[in-house]
Amino acid sequence: MCGRYASTLPPEMMEELFKLLNHIEMVPRYNIAPTQPVAAIWEEGGRREGHFARWGLVPRWVKDPREFPLLVNARVETMGEKPAFRDALKHGRCIIPASGYYEWHTNPDKSKQPYYITFEDDRPMALAGLYATWSGPEGEEIDSLATITVPTNGQLAPIHHRMPAILEGQAIDDWLNVRDVRANTAAQLALPLPDGALKYHPVSTRVNSARDDDPGLIVPVTVEKPEPVRKVAGGGGQLDLF
Repeated sequence: MCGRYASTLPPEMMEELFKLLNHIEMVPRYNIAPTQPVAAIWEEGGRREGHFARWGLVPRWVKDPREFPLLVNARVETMGEKPAFRDALKHGRCIIPASGYYEWHTNPDKSKQPYYITFEDDRPMALAGLYATWSGPEGEEIDSLATITVPTNGQLAPIHHRMPAILEGQAIDDWLNVRDVRANTAAQLALPLPDGALKYHPVSTRVNSARDDDPGLIVPVTVEKPEPVRKVAGGGGQLDLF
């Protein structure tokens, strides 16, 4: 699963890397949390643009967002079946630019140690996501999204049993192409990365507080090597932070 991430890409770099047709103002963020507005990319009418959306999906059919549970993650195994995600998988696929993400390992004493996870070569990430635009009775609109999670690979098994779906190369273009790429084909793009693609290190527990947002959060700290975690079966796409 994915409950916090960092995004420090300059706007110009994001526009070039992801072929955006618009400029989106961004500032470096080191502790992006659910319910906050996040930068995302999607296509409408073949035009690829950057937008801001709330992290926590609100499907179009919801009557009152205040009474709807927070949907932060969608599991790849069930997103095509869940009413909250089905339509977005067909018509609302997006990517969320990131520099890295955090995951929490549960220690034998039940304490939780956060880790910061990035590409081995530190290149930007494109997290696969689903978005929807909710329209209210007074004409108000809310753009919102959820990130997609997949089973972890062997490299990250010592940390957690889930990881975000991270897209690369042609998979980014196909994922965003909701006009020509069907939902079942797109779902097959959301896969765990191969072992060796990522690296990770332990970081300060200050990241537990969304109020903290500074470069010191991604600095390595010294802890004991984590023991592998057991895979947990079942579950839906709802909030499951730590």
